[in-house]
Amino acid sequence: MANKPKTTAMMEQYQKIKDQYPDAFLFYRIGDFYELFNDDAVKGAQLLELTLTARNHNADDPIPMCGVPHHSAQNYIDTLVDQGYKVAICEQVEDPKLAKGMVKREVVQLVTPGTQTDNHADTAKVNNYLTGVVFDAEANCFGLAYLELSTGEMMACQLDSREAVLNEIINLNSKEVVLNSTELPELAQQIKQLGLLVSEATPAPVANEQLLASLQTTVLKHAGELLLTYVTETQKRSLAHLQPAHEYQPSSFLKLDHNSQYNLELTKNIRTGKKAGTLLGILDETKTAMGGRKLKQWLERPLLQQAAIEARQRLVATFLEHYYERNELREALVQVYDLERFAGRISFGGVNGRDLMQLATSLAQIPKIKHVLDELDTPDFAELYNRLDDLADVRAQIEAAIVAEPPISVTDGGVIKSGYNQQLDQYRDAMKNGKHWLADLEAQERDLTGISNLKVKYNRVFGYFIEVSKVNLPKLPADRYERVQTLTNAERFTTPELKAKESLILEAQDKSQNLEYELFTQLRDQIKQEIPRVQTLASGIASLDVLQSFAQVSERQQFVQPQFNQDHRLQITNGRHPVVETVLGAQEYVPNSITMDPETEVLLITGPNMSGKSTYMRQLALIVILAQMGCFVPAEAAELPIFDQIFTRIGAADDLISGKSTFMVEMKEANQALQTATANSLILLDELGRGTSTYDGVALAQAIIEYIHNRIHAKTLFSTHYHELTDLDQQLPHLKNIHVGAVEQDGQLVFLHKIMPGPADKSYGINVAKLAGLPDSLLERAQTVLDHLEAENGQQVAHQLQTQPAPAKASETADQATTTDQQMELFAPEPAPQPTEEPALTPTEKQLLKEIMSTDLMGQTPLDLMNLVYHWQQQLRKE
Repeated sequence: MANKPKTTAMMEQYQKIKDQYPDAFLFYRIGDFYELFNDDAVKGAQLLELTLTARNHNADDPIPMCGVPHHSAQNYIDTLVDQGYKVAICEQVEDPKLAKGMVKREVVQLVTPGTQTDNHADTAKVNNYLTGVVFDAEANCFGLAYLELSTGEMMACQLDSREAVLNEIINLNSKEVVLNSTELPELAQQIKQLGLLVSEATPAPVANEQLLASLQTTVLKHAGELLLTYVTETQKRSLAHLQPAHEYQPSSFLKLDHNSQYNLELTKNIRTGKKAGTLLGILDETKTAMGGRKLKQWLERPLLQQAAIEARQRLVATFLEHYYERNELREALVQVYDLERFAGRISFGGVNGRDLMQLATSLAQIPKIKHVLDELDTPDFAELYNRLDDLADVRAQIEAAIVAEPPISVTDGGVIKSGYNQQLDQYRDAMKNGKHWLADLEAQERDLTGISNLKVKYNRVFGYFIEVSKVNLPKLPADRYERVQTLTNAERFTTPELKAKESLILEAQDKSQNLEYELFTQLRDQIKQEIPRVQTLASGIASLDVLQSFAQVSERQQFVQPQFNQDHRLQITNGRHPVVETVLGAQEYVPNSITMDPETEVLLITGPNMSGKSTYMRQLALIVILAQMGCFVPAEAAELPIFDQIFTRIGAADDLISGKSTFMVEMKEANQALQTATANSLILLDELGRGTSTYDGVALAQAIIEYIHNRIHAKTLFSTHYHELTDLDQQLPHLKNIHVGAVEQDGQLVFLHKIMPGPADKSYGINVAKLAGLPDSLLERAQTVLDHLEAENGQQVAHQLQTQPAPAKASETADQATTTDQQMELFAPEPAPQPTEEPALTPTEKQLLKEIMSTDLMGQTPLDLMNLVYHWQQQLRKE
């Protein structure tokens, strides 16, 4: 964003400041507006839909400009930051009336995607993490730290590889990453490819060393210093709410890489990108914003320690057993505002009277919440109870000082209660008496002049004055009034008496407002000292909120408490997928059991496409995650081992940005599991091998199963359309076949959605195509081709397809197509036409048949399938 220097003093000042922030939009304050100039104006007008004008219209090189009112600037700033840009806010830092020459201006804050702190309703339950990364060449490891500026939370961990760093950044959903791109060029490039903002900084010693005191290694301290250096330089305001950094290790929690989180739709729906239709959406019965954020943290980091999991379970069970107390708690939580982000706003100096009253209202609920816990009469809540400091002293200060319904502004008066400060009360009395005096003066002048509509008024320019309409001017006594302003229909006057009284009234008013603001800031600074207490309270409230949410959901959806074992036994009786069940309803959803004794390591799942294999696999993963969060699970009974990692390869998807096909994505995700899984892991692999030839696919799938079975020994669910693999149970003692039941009734395929022992007896690909609504003639032709293929030896058919030339009138041989049941050449050489044989397919029908046989039904949504069928029907109708 290079800008050509301009010659005026103001533009020289602007350019000097802009040069310090070349990668940011500079909001340059002029009076009541923030102005943008040059390239900022051109691009900003486009992004913000503003009118682009120019400064110095008549000059040879007019300066592009646009502006926004200062009182509504926040919406425009948010729009730019949400799109990944930085905004430097440049304010006038001296009174223009007192300035000698150019008004002094400075950037008072740099707003970036990772430092955005404004709390909106749609982001109240979402953390906004700023992440910093450093590399220690001597130790050959990375240090990663993240900071939530609005709450002050700071964490740090040590990672061994660039892939681990990227995975953590994605899992944190960071919008901005701070690093030195000269030292880490490849990592910086990969982060940019993810669409994240990369900002530059260098670690430097921090003023408050206590914030990093708990970090033990050099690389972690440097990561923390990097973040603190960056936020100090960009925010230019108090950061008293920042909490001491805590070290964590991803290996201390159930590991879920970003692919698994994505495939399982834990927090984001794959189709919509929204929370609805996810496990988080089902679980979120929290009543506070901080509880909502805590729930998401627990969901993304399930526990590994059985004692900690069972401690949460006991609290959930207690809430379940005490319905009325739980409802009483929920009613109190509704009135608790976002204490975590309140601590940030008070540190920044951004709170007003209403914020303080919201804090007082929140603190008033704490005795009620503690009373609920007392009624539960269990020692299990002791640790949380001890965090519930009601800050009675802070509440008393606020209620003594602030009016019940304060105005938004803290500088215009009306915030402090009468009786709080004696001097303020005296000023207010003077103002009140002065107004009475003005009313008496107006009545007196009306009587004296006989002008009934004579008025005493006030404005900021002329102060108090007497206004007389022009038709009544002849009635004014000579030499009594001094003219101050002439209007179209009236004239304004003053008197020596009015001037004297005006001075007293305005002096009292100014002093009153200044004193009120001073008293307010004193109170704010006193509360600022109690930020650590507020943060401890917020943490306890957030945890309570999540636990009651678990109980609420468990009661509504009939979840049960899972049990844990040490012998790798997995037994889930009539388990359910909580999200699918919510969509379908309990009456329609078909529950399924999952049994894996200590000796069973692999379940090989066969069955028709769209019959529920993927749902069955996801169901197990979600039950494990719920259990290790400390929540109850959707089943009649559940006994589980504690898993250290979950790997999922479910669904088909290209990674076009990175140039990876579906098959390459499958192989990379499978390799991730094979390289890092342990005997305590859970592996879910769905339909591997769809993106390559049949024999390659079968070979790879079998080799992967054998590798897991013989080397890793992890609990594994492997669904496949390759029926050749079902014979593996004869070779692999720890593998069992199961299948999803389906029956044909009157030529129609009926899914039972029930898992049964043994392999599936046949493939139902054509039946599924019939359910999708494909034309009957096309389906009949597909059946003919299938019968022919099944009648031949697989290798001979493959050889014929590769070597035999096509008949003279036949159209081109179909391209090799990937199907969910069989991946072979679509057309075998046709026998000589017989009189009874159906007419040959048209070129359009042949092309459509290729598309149909190559369509991955598993990877389509119902809406996508309907659109495809409609497209095929339209093509056939054109014939």
